[in-house]
Amino acid sequence: MFDRLFNQHQSARPGAVRAFSLVELLVVIAVIAMVIGLLLPALSHSISAARQFRCQVSLRSVGFDFGVFADDTMHGDRGNDARLAPRFKLETFQESEYGIDEFWRWGDKDRHELPDESNNDPMRCSEVDGYVTLQRGSPCRSGGVGPAENVSYTFNGRLDRAPARGSNGSRWMQTTLTDGVVSEPMIPLAWDVDGATAAARRVTPVFSAPIADSTNGPFASGSLWFPAMRHNGSLNVLFTDQHVEASKDPLGEKSWKWGFLPR
Repeated sequence: MFDRLFNQHQSARPGAVRAFSLVELLVVIAVIAMVIGLLLPALSHSISAARQFRCQVSLRSVGFDFGVFADDTMHGDRGNDARLAPRFKLETFQESEYGIDEFWRWGDKDRHELPDESNNDPMRCSEVDGYVTLQRGSPCRSGGVGPAENVSYTFNGRLDRAPARGSNGSRWMQTTLTDGVVSEPMIPLAWDVDGATAAARRVTPVFSAPIADSTNGPFASGSLWFPAMRHNGSLNVLFTDQHVEASKDPLGEKSWKWGFLPR
């Protein structure tokens, strides 16, 4: 009798702590799991959107540099293209961005990895992991940048190669640009590249282009088209006038001049 009264008194005390039952714990866990399940897609989308924005900022920086490089009065060092003034080659600009070939700025080393200890990495998409190795004395298209799998951006091959005059499109040669290309609207300059696909095709990813309107030349087969739709299924594209757009159907964009060829 005394034990029963004592136990009743203990359970009625104001400070007594009641433990959760197993069923209650399972219900709480189930509710937490459901909330996490609802939040994860939104969180994942937000993270992807932030990475896409970082990539676009990186491309805009490249676009700004291109605008300066193309300008007849502000361009600064154009390396070997000084002899071509007022024209210049797209590959020369690309090499100035990486700091390779005649723009080598990595001291006495024959090789340099990006990102480095100073966090130099001017041509990086936030979704691409791995180091890019720069090779001294080599231009972009000849092994100056690699491995292909880790390259973030490709440049418009039609601004690098064009049909030779009088060849009817049967012979393509390296071409040159003028500052007028910056004022031409909607010409793709650079975009996200799928380096792994380029590597599988045994081609360099530093230049690329779709088939577009041409049935001749190096882009006719489509083998040099390997865009990376890595930002929520969209492709980030930098244009020669320095603005950036994203599209889930880049070749379907009517105003984008994929077939543009410099004069």
